[in-house]
Amino acid sequence: MTELDIAEVVRRAGVPASTLRYYEEKGLITPVGRRGLRRQYDPSVLERLALIALARTAGFPLDEIARVFAPDGAIRIDREALLAKAGELDRRIGELAVLRDSLRHVAACPAPSHMECPTFRHILGATAAADVPGRRKRAPGTPWNASIPGSADEHAP
Repeated sequence: MTELDIAEVVRRAGVPASTLRYYEEKGLITPVGRRGLRRQYDPSVLERLALIALARTAGFPLDEIARVFAPDGAIRIDREALLAKAGELDRRIGELAVLRDSLRHVAACPAPSHMECPTFRHILGATAAADVPGRRKRAPGTPWNASIPGSADEHAP
């Protein structure tokens, strides 16, 4: 396959030209030359851009992603970093599951008013306490209602 014009890379990779230029500045991709004023890329840049997109979706910063690409063009993925990121995602998934369950509870709560619901009041208190400096936050993955005696029984989501 021949070299790809920047417009073709933009079209096929679904990223704006400004992103490609930024990735060049960060050393993530490199054009192979120019045709007139337009950058030209090796077709392998599409695979590299897909890897960058996947890493960004997983939450890796660009500086860490740049270390994946060796000067010789090889891809060297740090397996320990992948395991650490997977652990972070597990914790975030747990937090999101708790948030989802909280929203479902509030939506279906039988209390006459949300402000009369002890579980909802606890959610408000935990949220406010999490934003106050010096206050202890709930540990990631800990259910929001874990400290409310009987709350799981009285107000099941």
